[in-house]
Amino acid sequence: MMARALSATPWGIDARAVQVEVDIRFGLPQMHIVGLPDAAVRESKERVRTAIKNCGFDLPPRVVVVNLAPANIRKEGNYLDLAIALAVLQAHGELPEGCLEDRLFCGELGLDGQVRSVRGGLAIAALGSNVKACEVLLPVPNAAEAAALEVVPILGLAGLTEAIEHLVGVTSLLPTTPSEPPSATTSGALDLADVRGQEGAKRALEIAAAGGHNALFMGPPGAGKTMLARRLPGILPMLSRAESIAVTKVHSLAAEEPPAGLIRRRPFRSPHPGISSVAMVGGGGVPRPGEVSLAHNGVLFLDELPEFQRDALEALRQPLEEGRLTVIRARGRFTFPARFALLASMNPCPCGHLGDPRHECRCTPLQVERYRNRVSGPLLDRIDLHVEVPSVKLVELKGAPGEASLPVAERVQAARERQRFRFSSNNGTPVNAAMSSKLIEEHCGLDGSARRILDTAFERLGLSARALTRILKVSRTIADLAANNSIQSSHVAEAIQYRALDRRLEA
Repeated sequence: MMARALSATPWGIDARAVQVEVDIRFGLPQMHIVGLPDAAVRESKERVRTAIKNCGFDLPPRVVVVNLAPANIRKEGNYLDLAIALAVLQAHGELPEGCLEDRLFCGELGLDGQVRSVRGGLAIAALGSNVKACEVLLPVPNAAEAAALEVVPILGLAGLTEAIEHLVGVTSLLPTTPSEPPSATTSGALDLADVRGQEGAKRALEIAAAGGHNALFMGPPGAGKTMLARRLPGILPMLSRAESIAVTKVHSLAAEEPPAGLIRRRPFRSPHPGISSVAMVGGGGVPRPGEVSLAHNGVLFLDELPEFQRDALEALRQPLEEGRLTVIRARGRFTFPARFALLASMNPCPCGHLGDPRHECRCTPLQVERYRNRVSGPLLDRIDLHVEVPSVKLVELKGAPGEASLPVAERVQAARERQRFRFSSNNGTPVNAAMSSKLIEEHCGLDGSARRILDTAFERLGLSARALTRILKVSRTIADLAANNSIQSSHVAEAIQYRALDRRLEA
């Protein structure tokens, strides 16, 4: 007798359908799994046989052949155990014909029949909708995450016995109800009021948050660069539903524990400087998301930027420009979302005191040049805001706390709303930093005085064409924060100062 059940295997950040076909015949008892299974899938035959036996089924000795279609795609992980077990039971006549049709099954089996969690519950739910499944049966830990998509009924399973009883009609499992999303609040985030002084850096942080711009903080050790960066999440708006689904799908495939519903806060990733290029951009036989994808719709913070490996930094060029990352492997071409704001910090020189009036710099010009050359010019050119963070004075440390995160977050939210309305017809353009050349021409027009200021800066600072467009984007964000429909000369002048940091330090 032959039986079929539908399951899934991960493919990039999505899931691909796998048809599990089981055929039994007389012969020496054994189970064969074909269809390009990896080691974890091949080992499932032992888990499946033991789980079926421990659930009270004494199957007759037969030759069992399991085919995983399509046969030209490698199947990996622990996703197929549940579908294989149910198809084996139906092939032996333990389940009625037709009960597996129009359903999708995913889950790892324990030897006692327990159904354990898998990665990528949201991607599996999306696949269930695409193949028009009437139900998707997943482990209980994955059910809340998958149900948040609200496209197909999700049934949470604790064990194989529970799935069998539902399929034969002994019990009826109820679809998992999506959990209520948390309210849009910044409670729990670090507060900007903790940072004394550094008003210029705080202003740059607000601009970066409002327009989704990349920013580099440069200053001596202890000036508060990292302290400022870690307070950026407290002024960022909550994720929209579409953004939340995209972020949750990525994190679900990378996390050891499934998310408990949709992720609503913007990611803030801060990898160690020793990270490899594969860990930064993603990789593996069937590539998994790297840090740039885990920071999608959020922030990637690189502390001590020159200490990162050169190839890991150069790998950031494509995602910074395109908002996505393409990884090519022997098994196929994979595209991961990677639209993030890059936030980085570095010292001005190896000792950290170049340009600091309170300390003497001990570095030679050659040492300073070598240190800064660890970060390539093309990468620096892709950073919108180059911000000087000077040493904090004692009077500032003893002064009153600065502005709290809440009013700053309100201004950022208002600026983002203006951008959302402006780009409502351009779904791929969520913030000013993502504007294309066409949109820049449409929304970043300058009057005569503003144009003269920009032209003068282009010649005197030796700016590239890319730097010029980024100044226009930052100017548009500054105008949005000021609730102005047009870009004024003052907005352009403020944007230009964030491209003149190297000149000021050299002076």
